[in-house]
Amino acid sequence: MKLLSTFTFFLAACSFAFAQSNTYYLQPDRVFDGTEMHEGWVVVVSGNKITDAGAPNKITKPRGAITISLNGTTLMPGMIEGHSHLLLYPYNQTSWNDQVLKESDAYRVARATVHAKNTLMAGFTTVRDLGSEGAGYADVGIKKSIEDGVIPGPRMLVAGRAIVATGSYGPKGFDTDFDVMLGAEPADGNDLIRVTRDQIGKGADIIKVYADYRWGVNGEAAPTFSIEELKLIVETAKSSGRPTVAHASTKEGMRRATLAGVETIEHGDQGDEEIFRLMKEKGVAYCATLAAGDAITQYNGWKKGIDPDPERITDKKVSFKSAMNAGVTLVAGGDVGVYTHGENVIELELMRDYGMDIMSILKSVTSVNAKTFHLKNLGEIKSGFLADLVAVKGDPTKNISDLRKVSFVMKDGVIYKQ
Repeated sequence: MKLLSTFTFFLAACSFAFAQSNTYYLQPDRVFDGTEMHEGWVVVVSGNKITDAGAPNKITKPRGAITISLNGTTLMPGMIEGHSHLLLYPYNQTSWNDQVLKESDAYRVARATVHAKNTLMAGFTTVRDLGSEGAGYADVGIKKSIEDGVIPGPRMLVAGRAIVATGSYGPKGFDTDFDVMLGAEPADGNDLIRVTRDQIGKGADIIKVYADYRWGVNGEAAPTFSIEELKLIVETAKSSGRPTVAHASTKEGMRRATLAGVETIEHGDQGDEEIFRLMKEKGVAYCATLAAGDAITQYNGWKKGIDPDPERITDKKVSFKSAMNAGVTLVAGGDVGVYTHGENVIELELMRDYGMDIMSILKSVTSVNAKTFHLKNLGEIKSGFLADLVAVKGDPTKNISDLRKVSFVMKDGVIYKQ
């Protein structure tokens, strides 16, 4: 018993020392600072801040600093996932309907804690989590649990329940006399002001609205809200300093959301150069979620690499190219949850496959996402920025899949993986 008590105390002491404020002198082969690659740089971290970065002959190693050699690696800012659902998991394991209707919030939160850890270990130190999909404000609680050190996970920006037009969202297909719990909160007209304020009051960092959804006569995607309704949401959220983002897959849904003043469009499957030029003009960024469409198409029977690309994939390649041609800001986000948490890099690999150059992809998942999501002092390696750092084996500018080879993760100055 005495031996067990001593061992327990030793573990506790180690944990405490691990969480102590330390100074680190990091020595990778190269550093991607969020905008450029630098060979032979070193980075100094003190507490939870980056205090210096540059060539070794220009930086004095602080007295007492812990040297960490990261041989054969590229050190970069912690990656930022632009579209996540920690409370969901792949639909080929359990359908979206069954996750929303049959699984308790407690069960879903338990899964989400694992998803959060896997996301962090994959080098994604921040996520924009865009809707709890039937789990109320469980995302707000997960965020607080991470911030309080109860569980390991990324920084979170959360959207809570999200907003949908009455009659548009799922689960569907039930007797009309039966009230089914929905995956988001319905509201219309002037009630949108109340619902937006209520979601803000309950902890939403972001207001997410479904500007269109599959509610057309034949089940096809169609716009749900008018421009005036969308403006009510945007203006109410903006008055509290919060952005509004829009799920929009149709051209008309994208147009209405853009004119209403949302900050990002999610999915944008029917986007063309005309709508992307409008988004560019209005300063609206685009989160293409390529990986979600790729995954769902495979769940529906497409044998990728064997079968020809189906229409959904060929159309998405065209729309993504149109976005690049229009010069719209491209943020990296895959709608992870539709596919496996921790496999976030799939989106970056697809961005490359769809024609985006690797350096632009690296910027997108770091500095561009940080700027677009109003994340101050994140997304770059420079003095005064928060110490969210990731090392990957190899050089991702030569092979984007090297981002899968995460050997070191630091968030807020704390080492989670080494």
